[in-house]
Amino acid sequence: MERVAVFPLAEVLVPHQPADPAVIVSGTPTTGSVSVTGITGVEVGVWEMSSGSVRDVEAEEVFLLLAGHGVIELADGARFAIKAGDLVRLAAGTKTVWHVDEPLRKVYITGA
Repeated sequence: MERVAVFPLAEVLVPHQPADPAVIVSGTPTTGSVSVTGITGVEVGVWEMSSGSVRDVEAEEVFLLLAGHGVIELADGARFAIKAGDLVRLAAGTKTVWHVDEPLRKVYITGA
């Protein structure tokens, strides 16, 4: 393993797939992710989502939104606006709906 590794996240290409029709709320969103690196028990990667809305059940995760904006809506109706530069923590098992107005790109950190 290298003693220092630099990952140019702006250059990471993230291939997209159409979202599963069973989770789409609106639009024709696509998503994609690429694992970039990790340390013992932790994965770091880049995830993207195009415009639209999808349902999800979250993993334990912290992410930094690099680009885009939207709203994360919880099952109880609480809504959290997110934009580039925001650091967000998600608790495992949280039921969400992601409403994306401008395509999102985030770097995520989660248990491997």
